[in-house]
Amino acid sequence: MVDILPCLSKGKEGIRLKVLAVPKSSRTQIVDLLEDKCKIKVKAPPIEGKANKALVTALAKLFKLPKKAVILDKGSTGKNKVFILKEISLQNANSVLKNILAMKAG
Repeated sequence: MVDILPCLSKGKEGIRLKVLAVPKSSRTQIVDLLEDKCKIKVKAPPIEGKANKALVTALAKLFKLPKKAVILDKGSTGKNKVFILKEISLQNANSVLKNILAMKAG
């Protein structure tokens, strides 16, 4: 059995990803895993949904999904967000995140 990261879970709509967003950063990148959230910095400011759009784009690119398969489910106005990832398995999403976090650590 593979250890699933605490920021990921399986929901009826797809894979749920809990995110702590850090807007207005120098660049867009996954930074770390904090308790049960994946900390992601985004360049865009939290104005008129720009940071949310940047997160959707970044997550779609990261998981190699079309943008329509990344849905902001909760937290549109806060830093704590939940995204639904469609068209990807829990195991695949988990391995993508683990690889990124391993590269950051190494």
